[in-house]
Amino acid sequence: MSSDKKRVQFRAPHRLVDRADALADVLGEDRTDILVTAVREYLQDATQNDTLIQEIAAAYYDDEITFDQLKALVGAEKAANLRVLKQQLEGDFVDEVAEL
Repeated sequence: MSSDKKRVQFRAPHRLVDRADALADVLGEDRTDILVTAVREYLQDATQNDTLIQEIAAAYYDDEITFDQLKALVGAEKAANLRVLKQQLEGDFVDEVAEL
C-alpha cells in the first residue's frame, strides 16, 4: 500500500466510534487503523459484487467517473476491458462495423 496519506474527516454515530475504539483497544491499534481496515475491506467486498460492477461500468460509460477512478475501483485488468468495451460502444466504432 502507498505511504501517501490523505486526511479525511467525517461524522459517525457515537455507537460506531465506540465500537471502533473498543476493537482498537483489544487489538492494540488506534482507531484510524481500524477504520482504514474496515473501509478497505468494504471496498474490496463491494467491488466483487456483479451488480455494483455494472453500476460502476455504467458510470464510466456515461463519463460520470474517470478511467483512473474506474481502475481504482475494479482493478487495472477489468478497467482496461471496460475501456475497450466503451470504445467499441461509441458511435464511430459501431458505424464502422455496421458498414462492413
